[in-house]
Amino acid sequence: QVQLVESGGGSVHTGGSLRLSCKMSPSTYISDCMAWFRQAPGKEREGVATISKDLRSTFADSIMGRFTISRDNAVNTMYLQINSLKPEDTGVYYCAAGSALVSGTRRCTFADASRYNYWGRGTQVTVSS
Repeated sequence: QVQLVESGGGSVHTGGSLRLSCKMSPSTYISDCMAWFRQAPGKEREGVATISKDLRSTFADSIMGRFTISRDNAVNTMYLQINSLKPEDTGVYYCAAGSALVSGTRRCTFADASRYNYWGRGTQVTVSS
């Protein structure tokens, strides 16, 4: 059974940084795509960033330049480095895995969350001004 476990969330002030991790097991399952989604209080879940098995990444416009996604297939772990945090970044951050390649490409998409079969339980990020 595939499991994803997030860690690294916390409470920071505006301008701070956090590094989120998502460990996927079993180690023998390497997903085509892994992604980070977030859900702010009272808002719908949104895609933040995604990365393919061969490390091609895609970011939401709202976080471009502030977030970095990476993936270490050797330890089956994905990371999200988030810098220059803003209060509007507050929310629960979820990692997900699945086959969400854009047709005809080797790049992943987070436009359709249903294409991600496996989800973690989330880690809370709180940014205060």
